[in-house]
Amino acid sequence: MKKLDMVLYKYTQELAESGRAKGKEQIVTGIIKADASKGPRYLLKGSDLEYIKMNSNSYLGLSMHPEVIKAEEEAVKRFGVGPGAVRFISGSYKIHTDLEDKLAEFHARKAAMIFSSAYMTSLGVISSLITSETVVISDTLNHNCIINAMRMSRPLAKLIYEHNDMLDLKKKLDEAKGKGKRCLVITDGIFSMRGDHAPLADIKKLCEQADDHFDEGVALIVDDSHGIGACGKTGRGTEELTGAKADILIGTLGKAFGVNGGYVTGSKELITFLRESAPTYIYSNPITVSEAAAAKKSIEICAAEEGQNILKHLKEMTERFRNGLTDLGYETIPGEHPVVPLMLRDTQKTADMVDYLQENAILATGLNFPVVPKGEEEIRFQINADHQKDDIDQVLDVLSKFMEN
Repeated sequence: MKKLDMVLYKYTQELAESGRAKGKEQIVTGIIKADASKGPRYLLKGSDLEYIKMNSNSYLGLSMHPEVIKAEEEAVKRFGVGPGAVRFISGSYKIHTDLEDKLAEFHARKAAMIFSSAYMTSLGVISSLITSETVVISDTLNHNCIINAMRMSRPLAKLIYEHNDMLDLKKKLDEAKGKGKRCLVITDGIFSMRGDHAPLADIKKLCEQADDHFDEGVALIVDDSHGIGACGKTGRGTEELTGAKADILIGTLGKAFGVNGGYVTGSKELITFLRESAPTYIYSNPITVSEAAAAKKSIEICAAEEGQNILKHLKEMTERFRNGLTDLGYETIPGEHPVVPLMLRDTQKTADMVDYLQENAILATGLNFPVVPKGEEEIRFQINADHQKDDIDQVLDVLSKFMEN
């Protein structure tokens, strides 16, 4: 390994020197549970501070919900900690199919299927639907899982349209006409770095207008992993925000639902096809039975009155934080999603702010060049429903003091 190790070392050193390295991971050693006045506090290895976590995808705070924990504990006692095999051999349990039925019902679809993660869902779904006669059209800010799914699938043609630019999407659809039998238009629902959403109604209309130009039609695939559960009147995500439905909807159990795993939902024909063709489903173990039980309970909570109250509180905390940033004179991107970017547009200032926040017991994620283009540097704050008013005000107070330095 000596020669290879030298090559690998050189690569990681170049990442570090250019600012692209992820760096040392923070190790959580404990959680102090929330109470009526403040949200949970996180303990990190090597620190005595109690941190407010502002970089978590657990938007509804359900990972610590007593009923979700109880559902997982009861299932693990009955069925153990692992499924034992991939699903088509002997790893499929009734709770897996119950969860899939619940997901289909939640999204008003005919069928659904779960994967080990949302990343594996996008890889498996997109790669299975791409043939040698497929044209793929993708938003330029789509998630890495979509980008890699297109790379590994080698479509007939790959076209990228400018972010949420409907004129450019129409141009790409016109360019694709006559090039293949099938066209897939793929977009994130909520874009995870910015918190803005795709205009699904406009995208759907353009897809329908182009449908007759392809023998196998134009299908709209939406990965709404950051949107489902976290936005929309009842937590149905970008579809609910825009009033339009994707042909194929990809989601996650590991963000707003607070557990683990990914899923796709759509027609019965689609799901039957994917069970027979998606490699990341066929050859990979499913989530555990206990995770499936916990996820099912999370969805039940989301669909009930309690879920609406949790979502209402999340929206209030998000609005309080976004308005607080504006009042302090910071730039942010409008929207209702709990991803709230603080646009600093300066690499050094972004790095300095992340350090300052951590010194003041706040965990947040900085996005710097070359991860984002020069001039787009930001702090990505993520509001959770287990944040309380005092938590939001504490973070805003630290940000206010940073401005004074």
